Amino acid sequence: MNRRQFIQLTTLAGAGTALPLSSNLFADGAEPAAPHIRRFDLEEATIPQLQGLMASGKESAASLVKKYLRRIDEIDHRGPCLHAVLGLNPDAMAIARDLDYERKSKGPRGSMHGIPVLIKGNIGTHDKMDTNAGSLALAGSIPPQDSFVAERLRASGAVILGKANLSEWANYRGDRSSSGWSACGGQTKNPYVLDRNPSGSSSGSAAGVSANLCAVAVGTETDGSIISPSALCGVVGIKPTVGLVSRSGIVPISHSQDTAGPIARTVTDAAILLGALTGVDPLDAATDPSRGHARTDYARLLDGNGLQGAKLGVARRYFRSGTVSEKVLTAALDSLKRLGATLVDITEDIARVGNSEGTVMQYEFKADMNAYLASLGPYAPVHSLEDIIDFNNRHADRELKFFGQQEMIRAQARGPLTEQAYLDALERCRRLSRAEGIDAMMAKYEIDAIVAPSGGPAGTTDLVYGDRDAGGSSSPAAVAGYPNITVPAGQVLGLPVGLSFFGRAWSEPVLLKFAYAFEQGTHARTPPKFLPTVG
Repeated sequence: MNRRQFIQLTTLAGAGTALPLSSNLFADGAEPAAPHIRRFDLEEATIPQLQGLMASGKESAASLVKKYLRRIDEIDHRGPCLHAVLGLNPDAMAIARDLDYERKSKGPRGSMHGIPVLIKGNIGTHDKMDTNAGSLALAGSIPPQDSFVAERLRASGAVILGKANLSEWANYRGDRSSSGWSACGGQTKNPYVLDRNPSGSSSGSAAGVSANLCAVAVGTETDGSIISPSALCGVVGIKPTVGLVSRSGIVPISHSQDTAGPIARTVTDAAILLGALTGVDPLDAATDPSRGHARTDYARLLDGNGLQGAKLGVARRYFRSGTVSEKVLTAALDSLKRLGATLVDITEDIARVGNSEGTVMQYEFKADMNAYLASLGPYAPVHSLEDIIDFNNRHADRELKFFGQQEMIRAQARGPLTEQAYLDALERCRRLSRAEGIDAMMAKYEIDAIVAPSGGPAGTTDLVYGDRDAGGSSSPAAVAGYPNITVPAGQVLGLPVGLSFFGRAWSEPVLLKFAYAFEQGTHARTPPKFLPTVG
């Protein structure tokens, strides 16, 4: 897309015209060679810094939106062509101007007032953007109402800048998938090294934040979909306790494990965004237990000395010797001790649910997807999981050209949630991950949290054989429905590696305190350089 096309694009956005939802549509044929990237004056800007600029009058919500749109054009649609953005919100500029007027007349609503945010493409919005989860089967789908997450963002004064690309259907479709690929958005690239994979499924959210295409972003996770891309893209990701953030209006996989959560460049920004997302939602019963646990201001709990006196369990089975990231992870553990923490080795396997997690997902994906599609009403492009499978077969040249839909077919073969096979698998997952897993380890070793590698460095993107295992420890907290936070820990050949902190349900305040102290004591994040390859 040339400069004239970009001016036309932003003019259409200001006029309230819907923009194309595929990043591929912004490219004129083959991707150009990456040009020299101009200095971006908002690079690495934090939410407090952006608020300071708006309070002083040096910037406004409208000027921030304009600058991030220009950055998206230069980095995502041209140049490195990250394909991190599915589509832009045509009303973003108008919303920003209204928020600027409100700031002048009434003052800001809070820390998120005027902050540009990208949200994952499976998070529903009732506006001029569709909610397609990256699939052509849902192209043009407009939910009848905002998701609770979108509702909370709008109420906080955030500007939803657009939808982020993702692994199609949040990476729940077929074997040998390539994380970050969707039929609507193409293949998201890792901003550190462009031939490397960003991981998924919140690929565009993590890559977009890391590349400074937005201030912060919202991703979703079932198992690893916030933690892994955040780690491999060198940013902070929070996978909250299931129920802390509502799932209503989000394209689902598993109601036992699904959650939305913040992705940011700093722990402070992630904490601010988390506070904006919490709340009890009558449309999601899982949020009811969050009463008394949820907070609206997590940032005030952050403490640079938060690791002093902490006792942390080191999940040793994830710290494999001889790996390329061993030195980085050893240095991270040394930093924890230097910052005042006592480390205790956990040698037990805390991720021993076996095939039960997959069984639960198959049953719940079918039930939850059918319920979600029914909620869209008569104008839904497809009405059942069976319809999606049929659609993919009819459009195999675009949907199935790189990998299949075996996982969807396996889910479709499952029966209702009353079947004993589902009930037994769910009981096994909860018992082994909670009472006999994380809770048991924390009680046995009298620890405040568990630390483990989040994942990385990234493998090359491979559309023939699919993803390469980049390590990671997301499953115990994911299966339990417990919180997990990843923070940049270092790099291997220019590729980020992350460290995770996880623990009991509703322990976000404690985990954030530890994550912040580690971040402030190491300053391991460096901005990406968009290198074409390693070396």
